[in-house]
Amino acid sequence: MIRVTLPTHLRNLAGVEGEITVEVDGEVTQHTVLSAVEDAHPVLRGTIRDHGTLKRRAFVRFFVGEEDRSHDDPDEPLPAGVASGEVVFRII
Repeated sequence: MIRVTLPTHLRNLAGVEGEITVEVDGEVTQHTVLSAVEDAHPVLRGTIRDHGTLKRRAFVRFFVGEEDRSHDDPDEPLPAGVASGEVVFRII
């Protein structure tokens, strides 16, 4: 399970509290994690990524641990710690 934290306004919109978990089949990338989050919480579609292009919204940042991964290739594999659930994927 992938652990994901959302900013307060997106947690409120999705109706969740605290950290959420999603499951990703196959390679764990920003793209697959965000798709899993949007599949689990459809109300978030278009808030984190653009509907058509699936590009990150300019005001949204992605962190793995303390490392800003916002400008990484969205199809680049994330660290193994994210895939194992040891490291949280943070959306800010």
